[in-house]
Amino acid sequence: MDTEREPVRVVIVDDDQLVRMALRLVIDGEPDLTVVAEAADGDAALTVVDEQRPDVVLMDVRMPGRDGLSATRELLTRPAPPRVLMLTTFDSDDLVLGALHAGALGFVLKDTQPPRLLDAVRTVADGNPVLGPAATARVIAAATSPRSSHARESSREAARKQLSTLTTRELDTARAIADGLGNPEIAERLYISVATVKAHIGSLFAKLAVDNRVQIALLVRDAEE
Repeated sequence: MDTEREPVRVVIVDDDQLVRMALRLVIDGEPDLTVVAEAADGDAALTVVDEQRPDVVLMDVRMPGRDGLSATRELLTRPAPPRVLMLTTFDSDDLVLGALHAGALGFVLKDTQPPRLLDAVRTVADGNPVLGPAATARVIAAATSPRSSHARESSREAARKQLSTLTTRELDTARAIADGLGNPEIAERLYISVATVKAHIGSLFAKLAVDNRVQIALLVRDAEE
Protein backbone atom coordinates (compact mmCIF):
# COMPACT_ATOMS: atom_id res chain seq x y z
CA MET A 1 0.00 0.00 0.00
CA ASP A 2 1.29 3.49 -0.88
CA THR A 3 1.79 5.42 2.37
CA GLU A 4 3.39 8.50 0.85
CA ARG A 5 1.79 11.78 1.87
CA GLU A 6 0.06 13.87 -0.75
CA PRO A 7 1.98 17.06 -1.61
CA VAL A 8 1.10 20.14 0.40
CA ARG A 9 -1.20 22.25 -1.77
CA VAL A 10 -0.18 25.91 -1.87
CA VAL A 11 -1.89 29.06 -3.16
CA ILE A 12 0.29 32.12 -3.79
CA VAL A 13 -1.29 35.56 -3.33
CA ASP A 14 0.76 38.58 -4.41
CA ASP A 15 0.04 41.55 -6.68
CA ASP A 16 3.51 41.31 -8.26
CA GLN A 17 3.51 38.74 -11.07
CA LEU A 18 7.30 38.35 -10.94
CA VAL A 19 7.11 37.50 -7.24
CA ARG A 20 4.42 34.91 -7.92
CA MET A 21 6.49 33.36 -10.71
CA ALA A 22 9.60 33.19 -8.53
CA LEU A 23 7.71 31.62 -5.64
CA ARG A 24 6.07 29.07 -7.93
CA LEU A 25 9.45 28.03 -9.34
CA VAL A 26 10.87 27.53 -5.85
CA ILE A 27 7.86 25.67 -4.44
CA ASP A 28 7.12 23.49 -7.46
CA GLY A 29 10.73 22.33 -7.42
CA GLU A 30 9.98 20.37 -4.24
CA PRO A 31 8.39 16.90 -4.46
CA ASP A 32 6.31 17.40 -1.31
CA LEU A 33 4.90 20.82 -2.27
CA THR A 34 2.77 21.97 -5.20
CA VAL A 35 1.30 25.32 -6.23
CA VAL A 36 -2.35 24.82 -7.19
CA ALA A 37 -3.30 28.45 -7.91
CA GLU A 38 -2.25 32.08 -7.82
CA ALA A 39 -4.10 35.31 -7.05
CA ALA A 40 -3.19 38.99 -7.35
CA ASP A 41 -5.37 40.43 -4.57
CA GLY A 42 -7.39 39.49 -1.52
CA ASP A 43 -10.74 39.10 -3.28
CA ALA A 44 -9.25 36.80 -5.90
CA ALA A 45 -7.58 34.86 -3.10
CA LEU A 46 -10.93 34.13 -1.46
CA THR A 47 -12.26 32.79 -4.76
CA VAL A 48 -9.33 30.51 -5.57
CA VAL A 49 -9.16 29.18 -2.01
CA ASP A 50 -12.84 28.20 -2.22
CA GLU A 51 -12.15 26.49 -5.54
CA GLN A 52 -8.86 24.76 -4.73
CA ARG A 53 -9.07 24.06 -0.97
CA PRO A 54 -5.30 24.45 -0.42
CA ASP A 55 -3.40 23.44 2.69
CA VAL A 56 -1.33 26.64 2.83
CA VAL A 57 -1.82 30.16 1.49
CA LEU A 58 1.24 32.36 0.98
CA MET A 59 -0.39 35.77 1.45
CA ASP A 60 1.17 39.14 0.67
CA VAL A 61 0.24 41.78 3.25
CA ARG A 62 0.07 44.89 1.06
CA MET A 63 -2.03 44.60 -2.12
CA PRO A 64 -4.43 46.86 -4.04
CA GLY A 65 -8.07 46.43 -3.09
CA ARG A 66 -8.59 43.90 -0.29
CA ASP A 67 -5.25 43.52 1.48
CA GLY A 68 -3.74 40.38 2.90
CA LEU A 69 -4.79 40.98 6.50
CA SER A 70 -8.44 41.48 5.55
CA ALA A 71 -8.40 38.43 3.28
CA THR A 72 -6.80 36.33 6.03
CA ARG A 73 -9.44 37.32 8.56
CA GLU A 74 -12.17 36.37 6.10
CA LEU A 75 -10.52 33.06 5.16
CA LEU A 76 -10.23 31.96 8.76
CA THR A 77 -13.95 32.38 9.42
CA ARG A 78 -14.70 29.63 6.91
CA PRO A 79 -14.99 25.90 7.60
CA ALA A 80 -11.69 23.99 7.46
CA PRO A 81 -9.61 27.06 6.57
CA PRO A 82 -6.09 26.78 5.16
CA ARG A 83 -2.97 27.68 7.11
CA VAL A 84 -1.81 31.19 6.23
CA LEU A 85 1.81 32.31 5.95
CA MET A 86 2.13 36.07 5.51
CA LEU A 87 4.70 37.32 3.02
CA THR A 88 5.89 40.92 2.78
CA THR A 89 8.74 43.27 1.96
CA PHE A 90 8.09 45.29 5.09
CA ASP A 91 9.28 44.22 8.54
CA SER A 92 7.30 46.52 10.82
CA ASP A 93 5.55 46.11 14.16
CA ASP A 94 2.01 46.79 12.96
CA LEU A 95 2.28 44.30 10.10
CA VAL A 96 3.75 41.54 12.27
CA LEU A 97 1.14 41.90 14.98
CA GLY A 98 -1.65 42.53 12.50
CA ALA A 99 -0.81 39.30 10.68
CA LEU A 100 -0.78 37.28 13.89
CA HIS A 101 -3.99 38.78 15.24
CA ALA A 102 -5.62 38.15 11.86
CA GLY A 103 -4.94 34.46 12.48
CA ALA A 104 -1.86 33.87 10.35
CA LEU A 105 0.44 31.11 11.55
CA GLY A 106 3.60 32.76 10.33
CA PHE A 107 5.33 35.76 8.85
CA VAL A 108 8.33 35.79 6.53
CA LEU A 109 10.02 38.47 4.45
CA LYS A 110 10.16 38.32 0.67
CA ASP A 111 13.96 38.31 0.74
CA THR A 112 13.97 35.12 2.83
CA GLN A 113 16.30 32.55 1.28
CA PRO A 114 14.50 29.68 -0.55
CA PRO A 115 15.48 26.92 1.93
CA ARG A 116 14.14 28.94 4.86
CA LEU A 117 10.98 29.83 2.95
CA LEU A 118 10.35 26.18 2.07
CA ASP A 119 10.88 25.17 5.69
CA ALA A 120 8.37 27.84 6.72
CA VAL A 121 5.74 26.50 4.31
CA ARG A 122 6.22 22.96 5.62
CA THR A 123 6.13 24.10 9.25
CA VAL A 124 2.91 26.05 8.77
CA ALA A 125 1.38 23.13 6.86
CA ASP A 126 1.93 21.03 10.00
CA GLY A 127 0.07 23.62 12.06
CA ASN A 128 3.09 25.14 13.77
CA PRO A 129 3.92 28.86 13.94
CA VAL A 130 6.77 30.49 12.03
CA LEU A 131 8.40 33.84 12.71
CA GLY A 132 11.67 35.05 11.28
CA PRO A 133 14.27 36.32 13.79
CA ALA A 134 13.57 39.99 13.08
CA ALA A 135 9.82 39.49 13.29
CA THR A 136 10.16 37.59 16.58
CA ALA A 137 12.11 40.45 18.11
CA ARG A 138 9.43 42.92 17.06
CA VAL A 139 6.59 40.83 18.44
CA ILE A 140 8.35 40.61 21.79
CA ALA A 141 9.08 44.33 21.79
CA ALA A 142 5.49 45.20 20.93
CA ALA A 143 4.12 42.84 23.57
CA THR A 144 6.27 44.46 26.25
CA SER A 145 6.10 48.09 25.07
CA PRO A 146 4.49 50.69 27.34
CA ARG A 147 0.77 51.29 26.84
CA SER A 148 -1.69 53.50 28.64
CA SER A 149 -2.76 52.07 31.99
CA HIS A 150 -6.36 51.86 30.77
CA ALA A 151 -5.44 49.94 27.60
CA ARG A 152 -3.14 47.62 29.54
CA GLU A 153 -5.78 46.92 32.19
CA SER A 154 -8.48 46.33 29.58
CA SER A 155 -6.34 43.82 27.65
CA ARG A 156 -5.25 42.08 30.84
CA GLU A 157 -8.79 41.67 32.15
CA ALA A 158 -10.12 40.40 28.81
CA ALA A 159 -7.30 37.86 28.52
CA ARG A 160 -7.69 36.69 32.11
CA LYS A 161 -11.41 36.21 31.61
CA GLN A 162 -10.73 33.96 28.60
CA LEU A 163 -8.04 31.99 30.41
CA SER A 164 -10.26 31.50 33.47
CA THR A 165 -12.26 28.91 31.51
CA LEU A 166 -9.24 26.59 31.35
CA THR A 167 -8.35 23.69 33.60
CA THR A 168 -5.05 23.85 35.48
CA ARG A 169 -3.37 21.54 32.98
CA GLU A 170 -4.72 23.48 30.00
CA LEU A 171 -3.39 26.70 31.52
CA ASP A 172 0.01 25.08 32.10
CA THR A 173 0.00 24.05 28.45
CA ALA A 174 -0.91 27.56 27.32
CA ARG A 175 1.95 29.03 29.35
CA ALA A 176 4.37 26.51 27.87
CA ILE A 177 3.24 27.51 24.37
CA ALA A 178 3.85 31.15 25.30
CA ASP A 179 7.37 30.14 26.33
CA GLY A 180 7.92 28.87 22.79
CA LEU A 181 7.97 25.14 23.59
CA GLY A 182 7.01 22.50 21.05
CA ASN A 183 4.82 19.53 21.90
CA PRO A 184 7.66 17.20 23.01
CA GLU A 185 9.10 19.91 25.29
CA ILE A 186 5.68 20.62 26.78
CA ALA A 187 5.20 16.92 27.45
CA GLU A 188 8.56 16.79 29.21
CA ARG A 189 7.85 19.87 31.30
CA LEU A 190 4.41 18.70 32.41
CA TYR A 191 5.28 14.98 32.71
CA ILE A 192 2.54 13.97 30.29
CA SER A 193 2.46 12.27 26.89
CA VAL A 194 2.63 14.13 23.59
CA ALA A 195 -0.84 12.77 22.80
CA THR A 196 -2.15 14.41 25.98
CA VAL A 197 -0.44 17.68 25.01
CA LYS A 198 -2.21 17.56 21.65
CA ALA A 199 -5.53 16.95 23.41
CA HIS A 200 -4.95 19.96 25.68
CA ILE A 201 -4.08 22.13 22.68
CA GLY A 202 -7.28 21.06 20.95
CA SER A 203 -9.20 22.13 24.06
CA LEU A 204 -7.35 25.46 24.09
CA PHE A 205 -8.35 26.18 20.50
CA ALA A 206 -11.99 25.43 21.29
CA LYS A 207 -12.26 27.21 24.64
CA LEU A 208 -10.27 30.31 23.66
CA ALA A 209 -11.79 30.55 20.17
CA VAL A 210 -8.36 30.86 18.56
CA ASP A 211 -6.90 29.33 15.42
CA ASN A 212 -3.24 28.85 16.28
CA ARG A 213 -0.56 28.70 18.96
CA VAL A 214 0.62 32.26 18.36
CA GLN A 215 -2.76 33.62 19.41
CA ILE A 216 -2.60 31.50 22.58
CA ALA A 217 0.83 32.97 23.37
CA LEU A 218 -0.44 36.52 22.86
CA LEU A 219 -3.36 35.88 25.23
CA VAL A 220 -1.03 34.54 27.92
CA ARG A 221 1.26 37.55 27.57
CA ASP A 222 -1.68 39.95 27.82
CA ALA A 223 -2.98 38.17 30.94
CA GLU A 224 0.39 38.24 32.69
CA GLU A 225 1.39 41.76 31.66
